[in-house]
Amino acid sequence: MVVENGEIFLIGSHVSPLPSASTHVNPDPVRKRKLLLHRDEISKLVGSVERKGYTLVPLALYWKKGKAKLEIGLAKGKQAHDKRASIKERESDRELARAIKAR
Repeated sequence: MVVENGEIFLIGSHVSPLPSASTHVNPDPVRKRKLLLHRDEISKLVGSVERKGYTLVPLALYWKKGKAKLEIGLAKGKQAHDKRASIKERESDRELARAIKAR
């Protein structure tokens, strides 16, 4: 997701066109799509992204009454100590797999 001129756009997602929508128009399934949000929602999300270091993440895409709905969430990146723990866990899993394979 990208913020441009106070508007939020979804980039890089593949939304297939409905087969019953049109016979002579072929829309691009991976085009940039503008998200319809209220101004105060946009300012709240942009403030969290720019000041607090959060990232906007699409969680779910579904259809309701002929319109596509997108659930978005704010995600925070891992801290350095979180990364060390996940690396340690991954290494222990590898060692366990090697030991099982050696038997």
